[in-house]
Amino acid sequence: MEIAHAVARDVIPSYSPCQEYRSMWNWMMLGLESNRVIGLRIAKLMRGGKAAQREAHRMVSEKMLAAAKASTSLMAGASGDKIVEQYRRKVAANAERLSRKRTRKRKSR
Repeated sequence: MEIAHAVARDVIPSYSPCQEYRSMWNWMMLGLESNRVIGLRIAKLMRGGKAAQREAHRMVSEKMLAAAKASTSLMAGASGDKIVEQYRRKVAANAERLSRKRTRKRKSR
C-alpha cells in the first residue's frame, strides 16, 4: 500500500491518501442518506392522496434534473467527488423536507 502511495505522489503532485478516504466516505454516506430518503418517500407514497401524487411527480422530475446536471458538470470537467457532493446536498434537502411535520388545516363544518 505504501508503494502505491509513493507512486501516486510521484505521478500526481497534489496527491494525498486522505483524498481516497474522503471519496469513499462521500460514496458511503450518499448510500446511507439516500436509503433514508427512500424510506421517507415510501411512507409518504403509502399514505396516498394528492401529497403522494405530488411527491411521485417531484421524485421523477428531480431525478431527471439531477442526472442532467451531473452529466453537464462531468462534461465541464467536474470530478466524480464533486458530482457526489451535488447529489448529497440534494439528498439532504429532500430528507429535511420529507421529515418535517406537516400540520393539516381541518375544514370547519
